[in-house]
Amino acid sequence: MEKRYLRRLKVSSSKEFDIASDELWTLISAPSNLDNCHPFCDKNDVLQWDADGHSDKLVYLNGRTYLRNFNNWSEGSGYSLLIGEENGAQSYVVWEIESVSSSKSILSITVYPFILAKLPKPLAFLPHILWVQPRLRNYLESVLSGFRYYSTNDEPVPRNHFGRHPWFS
Repeated sequence: MEKRYLRRLKVSSSKEFDIASDELWTLISAPSNLDNCHPFCDKNDVLQWDADGHSDKLVYLNGRTYLRNFNNWSEGSGYSLLIGEENGAQSYVVWEIESVSSSKSILSITVYPFILAKLPKPLAFLPHILWVQPRLRNYLESVLSGFRYYSTNDEPVPRNHFGRHPWFS
């Protein structure tokens, strides 16, 4: 299943955190974590969060609703998931933690978006570079910054704290 998503054009972003990798894992693997950490999240409802699987519903500030179905859960190091509207096109997303030291870690998010996925790569390349990549990278930077804000301040990130986003605000 992953292979077909990995053929898509991708967008990645990473951010360093002043916390150990196990603390970062606790943060990104907590149920409903997007309520505290995601600057464009209106609400993050758990559908399933146990040993049998993980899934939740993310409602963005603009009302857009996406389901997240986690398909690879690597305890302590990251996960991958499919996200999109129910019965709609799905983006493949990989969250990875890298330990830098006992008190520093890096969180990386890579998105293989569904947008432009049906086009041949040569045809999709230019719109991806000019339109999708800048918007998606801005989104990922805001999400990572939201997680860092929460880890630093121990309070929920204010909505649209790093600026509004045309797709989700």
